[in-house]
Amino acid sequence: MSTEPDPSKVPGPQKIAIDMPKDLRAVYANVALISHTPVEVVLDFAQVLPRTPHGTVQARIIMTPMHAKLLQMALAQNVQNYERQFGEIRLPSQANPLVENFFRSTGSGSDEGKQDE
Repeated sequence: MSTEPDPSKVPGPQKIAIDMPKDLRAVYANVALISHTPVEVVLDFAQVLPRTPHGTVQARIIMTPMHAKLLQMALAQNVQNYERQFGEIRLPSQANPLVENFFRSTGSGSDEGKQDE
């Protein structure tokens, strides 16, 4: 008896309907803080206004590491598509405080499994 699934009975890709609530509030974020545990990745999106000493988290997204990697791949593809259409996105140097302060990984609460980028 074979343990291989019958190809004629393996379900194909399904379309998933996503509802967009009418009262959904769009938020602007110019800061992303990323932390993780062995089983979750936490993305905090914050807003820092010019000439203010602090920002406010606008949204928190929690996902599995697998979903985070899929998100990374989807973002990379969309940035490539954007640059193909509108031209290269120029970034400040890595030494620029903007990069260091606004888009950083905070790691996890413990050193176990910690991977800062």
